[in-house]
Amino acid sequence: MKQEEVCLDGKILPLYIIQTIIVGSGAAGLNAAASLYKQGQRDIAIITEGKRMGTSRNTGSDKQTYYKLTTCSGESDSVRQMAQTLFEGGCMDGDLALAEAGLSVRGFCHLADIGVPFPHNGAGEYIGYKTDHDPFRRGTSAGPLTSKFMTEALWKEVEGYGIPVFDGYQVIEILTERYGMESRSRGVLALNRRAVKPEQRYVVFSSENIVYATGGEAGLYDMSVYPVSQTGGTGTALRAGARGKNLTESQYGIASVKFRWNLSGTYQQVIPRYISTEQDGSGEREFLDEYFDCPESMLYAIFLKGYQWPFDPRKTRKYGSSLIDILVYQETVIKGRKVFLDYQRNPSGSEKEGHFHTALLHSETYDYLKSSGGLKEAPIKRLESMNPAAIELYRSHGIDLYREKLEIAVCAQHNNGGLSGDWWWESNLKHFFPVGEVNGSHGVYRPGGSALNSGQVGSMRAAEYIVNCYIGQPLSGKEIASRCGQQIMASVDFGTKALATKECIMDMKEERKKLGVRMSRYGAHIRSREGIRTALRENRIQRQRLETSGIIGSGELGRLYRLRDLLASQKAYLEAIDDYIAHGGKSRGSYLIYDENGEKPSKDLPECFRFLEEDQGLSEMIQELEYFDDSSRFLWRKVRPIPEDDCWFEAVWKRYREGVYFQSDSSNLR
Repeated sequence: MKQEEVCLDGKILPLYIIQTIIVGSGAAGLNAAASLYKQGQRDIAIITEGKRMGTSRNTGSDKQTYYKLTTCSGESDSVRQMAQTLFEGGCMDGDLALAEAGLSVRGFCHLADIGVPFPHNGAGEYIGYKTDHDPFRRGTSAGPLTSKFMTEALWKEVEGYGIPVFDGYQVIEILTERYGMESRSRGVLALNRRAVKPEQRYVVFSSENIVYATGGEAGLYDMSVYPVSQTGGTGTALRAGARGKNLTESQYGIASVKFRWNLSGTYQQVIPRYISTEQDGSGEREFLDEYFDCPESMLYAIFLKGYQWPFDPRKTRKYGSSLIDILVYQETVIKGRKVFLDYQRNPSGSEKEGHFHTALLHSETYDYLKSSGGLKEAPIKRLESMNPAAIELYRSHGIDLYREKLEIAVCAQHNNGGLSGDWWWESNLKHFFPVGEVNGSHGVYRPGGSALNSGQVGSMRAAEYIVNCYIGQPLSGKEIASRCGQQIMASVDFGTKALATKECIMDMKEERKKLGVRMSRYGAHIRSREGIRTALRENRIQRQRLETSGIIGSGELGRLYRLRDLLASQKAYLEAIDDYIAHGGKSRGSYLIYDENGEKPSKDLPECFRFLEEDQGLSEMIQELEYFDDSSRFLWRKVRPIPEDDCWFEAVWKRYREGVYFQSDSSNLR
């Protein structure tokens, strides 16, 4: 690493010249850094807004799952079978599925070796269980904080290698250079959030390669289970020319909002009471029973939310578990009420002579509660018996489930789409590698826990390609000033202008709130063509206001740049949804699209919930997006198939020795 200065239009900016930079400090970014180091690259550094920020460190669930090839006896599995499962989720490229399956054990064993406490039996077999959209027992877990354990272990490894970390730096521009028909990354412009003097505010990083590990675009939504510290960086990359992929596909589910946490597993299996109130707390009422034909079906649907946590339009009919998500949305978004889970009392109709009436329980529910020691009188007692840590988790965040109702909403939880990449995780923007959730590699129906595996595999793949193919030197100060100076100064001038403009002052917190409410209302799990068009008009007005308004104080600059990129991202996501509907796209994955020719899950629901299911016609297609200031260009292509089997040792060994697999078209050669 070299430290210099770069002079642009009379301004002197600090400059760091580093061979490869990693943007982001979650599990994927840290693993990329460790992988690069272990393969011999030493001139690397991590750039992060905060070492303890982000989803990996600050989120979890009842039993946070890591997905991998089966590693316990009694059940046969293969790389090809796992790849096929991933591929069958829809809109999933087969070469990525094969890489994620093939490297899943290597990534998992690395984590176990550095201290992540995955459970194993006496023989050392890492045991597993079935997870969402998966026929095998490929899921495993280190508990509700699996990803937190992963980041803690990876931080220790990275610190042991002495890899430099730029903490408190917000990347606001990806520097690019065009050559011929292609573009490539050349570094980043970052905002030093801890700068004391104005001349220290902007910092340039010149790099040969960028591993981009900024996580999902969490800042898009008001109702979100992402940690508050997680905002994402997709908009920054889209503006730089990185292609988007499957931006229509995200995952949503019921979560608490005061303390953001997924309410899956035992939080639902103990069958709490769902109630809603006016904003001031008045008018309390239970609302689920109005839409179920009997208490038995309502209790079973609540129980199933533990297994079937993500919203799924296929599970809304015949009193399915996802009908609950629709009813929560109706109360919170359409009626403007608050919704709570009450663990102190049983749902209406579930008691007889003052006692919990277990005869109303579905046999699956009864057997589960009985086997788990959960046949107790009240939900809180059932939770206390089955999972006391679940109660303690909320107590540690100031919420006492014995006395307090838990406010909830249907929240954004994971972005299955994101940025496009090849099977080495390299973007169309060369030398730029999006890894982790920011990479749109997850398809429509991803198995639960596959995102954690994908982040580890993608970061290993990116590191291997960089070490073997991209060992050139970054641009010098003079070179980056010549090739990227205009881009740098345009971004700096944007912030300078906002500080200087006094005629119209923007409240950054309020503007972020408007953006989030818009996305949660129109672009989350309940969608319509009309709603998307409304959201796009509002987005355009807000972007125009951003270009002409000032802000209060230099301390708001970070929020200004973040709002700019989130607005760009929101525009791209909304236009992707609009384009999907224009191509005949129907309800699938974790969202419902209004269709006047469809059916309602319940005759008592309003027309906005009428829908048709996707007929699989588009599940074999990938929607990609190239973003421009005022429009988006869409490209539709067939999914890349799973590469054909070629496991003849001598043939593979020869290609391996000759470096054939690092060629751009090598995904057809296993």
